[in-house]
Amino acid sequence: MTADPMKVIALTGATGFVGSTLLDRALAAGHDVRALTRRPQPHRDGVSWIAGALDDHAALAALVDGADAVVHVAGAVNARDRAGFAAANIAGTEAVVDAARTAGVMRFIHVSSLAAREPALSDYGWSKTGAETVVMGSGLDWTIVRPPAIYGPRDTEMLAMFTMAARGLVLLPPAGRMSVIHAADLANLLLALVDGGRDYVGQVFEPDDGRPNGWSHRGFARALGKGVGRSVSTISMPGWLVRVAARTARIVRRDKAKLTPDRAAYFCHPDWTASASRRPPSDLWTPTVETQRGLADTAKWYRAEGWL
Repeated sequence: MTADPMKVIALTGATGFVGSTLLDRALAAGHDVRALTRRPQPHRDGVSWIAGALDDHAALAALVDGADAVVHVAGAVNARDRAGFAAANIAGTEAVVDAARTAGVMRFIHVSSLAAREPALSDYGWSKTGAETVVMGSGLDWTIVRPPAIYGPRDTEMLAMFTMAARGLVLLPPAGRMSVIHAADLANLLLALVDGGRDYVGQVFEPDDGRPNGWSHRGFARALGKGVGRSVSTISMPGWLVRVAARTARIVRRDKAKLTPDRAAYFCHPDWTASASRRPPSDLWTPTVETQRGLADTAKWYRAEGWL
């Protein structure tokens, strides 16, 4: 596969965890990036910051104008209710798709979630399925990527698990299995799809760290313990207790709660492993970050930043 060494990428979600990782990788690969942002950002060579949001049609038009590819990362992982998820994940995707189609930018790479496989399980999963439906019906040259649990430097979502591991006790949902991926590996896949991915138009990929059958919840907790440099004990909570904890967190922490009733529903699902039949082909991409090393490097970054 021959990669074009220079492209203009229109990127949503560039100030978030995955998007910022992708931005760094894209610049290192020699691409120019147009990046949507709600807040003023410092100057960076190779980046054109576009002020606006997913509901700002003029900003989206400026974002995609003249781009070679759109990578849509932005979305909500937490919202007050189904309407909030719909606004961010479905309507937001519709707006980016419409802008790309109007500008004639055909290549469209959409970052979804494994949660889209189970739309009846949670409002989040329902909204990610709805966003995928928008992309699939867009008429664009689309590829959808459904990452599993993502970890790496700058991540705030999995920080709580690192913190528990550092204290020696990790609370887990009911027994199950999961896949994980380092943000750098995910970013490399997205870039591979920008550079040479037209052979994979109309496909849905579920990447992971390359570990067959993923991780058991306990096995991943032990790997986290090794990553932070201590042995850990684990407690698998019954589903009802996870749901009670989520309702309590919502009452106490309100919109700042990480564990919400909606999240509790999909946390308790027994199988969030990537499907082998949807694994990206090796001539396109393979993971390079071994998870145990990646967890240790992430813990080191958290400590250097004073997060852990």
